[in-house]
Amino acid sequence: MIKRMEVYLVTDGNGQEAVEFYKGVLGAELTSLTLWGDAIPDVAEEHKHLVLNAQLVVDGIRLQISDESPEYAYTPGRNVVPTIIVDSVEAAQKLYDALKEEAQEVTLELQETFWSPAYANLIDKYGINWQISAEVED
Repeated sequence: MIKRMEVYLVTDGNGQEAVEFYKGVLGAELTSLTLWGDAIPDVAEEHKHLVLNAQLVVDGIRLQISDESPEYAYTPGRNVVPTIIVDSVEAAQKLYDALKEEAQEVTLELQETFWSPAYANLIDKYGINWQISAEVED
């Protein structure tokens, strides 16, 4: 079951600046900030300052921000990503399978990550970049 949908902003190496900007403009509370250097042990020195994930809350609504992965080119127009949060791995799999039909590109297959038991990123047949993330209650 879908729990909620959120917006994920992808920045071009200036994620920390964007976090501060949106905190001020939106009156948001920063609830989490993880840099590449904090989470990935062997990341290159020049990438340690990049935002892996920042979470801001605006009136109960979560906004997430990250810098584009150094593995990919930053693409304007694909930097605002709808994110679907589901309540189970099975729901993530079902949604992933449906969006994957005729997808232009699967950038990250559905898989377990350190933040989710089921996470994927793909560009659907209409060119929309989607993230799917399972948040399972313990």
